[in-house]
Amino acid sequence: MAVLVTGGAGYIGSHMVWNLVEAGEQVVVLDNLSTGFDWAVAGAARLVCGDVGDADLLDELLKGGIDAVIHFAGSVIVPESVADPLKYYRNNTASTRALIEACVMNGVRRFIFSSTAAVYGDPEVVPVGEDAPVHPLSPYGSSKLMSEIMLADTAAAHDFAFTALRYFNVAGADPGGRTGQSTANATHLIKVACEAALGKRSHLSVFGTDYDTPDGTGVRDYIHVADLVEAHRLALAHLRDGGQSRILNCGYGEGYSVRQVIESARRVSGCDFKVVEEPRRLGDAPQVVARADAVRRELGWQPRYDDLDTIIAHALAWEDRLSRRNPAR
Repeated sequence: MAVLVTGGAGYIGSHMVWNLVEAGEQVVVLDNLSTGFDWAVAGAARLVCGDVGDADLLDELLKGGIDAVIHFAGSVIVPESVADPLKYYRNNTASTRALIEACVMNGVRRFIFSSTAAVYGDPEVVPVGEDAPVHPLSPYGSSKLMSEIMLADTAAAHDFAFTALRYFNVAGADPGGRTGQSTANATHLIKVACEAALGKRSHLSVFGTDYDTPDGTGVRDYIHVADLVEAHRLALAHLRDGGQSRILNCGYGEGYSVRQVIESARRVSGCDFKVVEEPRRLGDAPQVVARADAVRRELGWQPRYDDLDTIIAHALAWEDRLSRRNPAR
């Protein structure tokens, strides 16, 4: 039996594919390559180019010996979701519905979903636990929350179990240098800081300096991508062992401000870069940090890279490697 990884040519998905291949899994990747790269996919995996909302293609793939789905495919930029909400409800919600339906119709009973801390919005209590109220501030967060609801309703009605992992801020790159965040014009803070440190950008913008946080800038819980995908592998094992459906936070339980990330990037790179202060962006919360005890307790997850400087060092090394792979980028 094989695992279907949607969005497996993208940033997080490609790390997941390498993790599964190393664990001896057979892997099928479904990706339309709109933001992913075929060269990022581990050679031992089978890559199918197509859309996760294509019902006929899904039916063909899922009847071919797939026992679990790990679903990463979707759109992930908060400000873009505010400007173009219907894109997010199509790519994230409608396509996820099509995928869930295809799983039910083809007897695929295990589903791991890439969710987000954006479902919490601006949490009243920080660190925020899985039992906190959900009040998304953006269509991105709403689109993911709708998918969580669909999964829960499906699990109640069918022989179907899921794990939804609510990511906090994913960063870093494969410690072995095989893949990393490669999308042009990315908006992730650590990616942007690395590009600025290497001279790929003229400056780094800080969006909002008047938040009610220690230094006025937004605070986030940054999780290394390698630790995150290991949580997915453990979730897969949990479901295969008959585990119940769960929603779990994936973070370290420690927050860093934008200014702290900038300081770390300068320290790790040994390079200074220009910082421009700009107004707040719609959809951004002041502070989002995980209460992350449940994922450790229930899945036995033990992070290996929970250090900001380490996360940035791996991201910086990948950014440098990416420059040498394609000097024009």
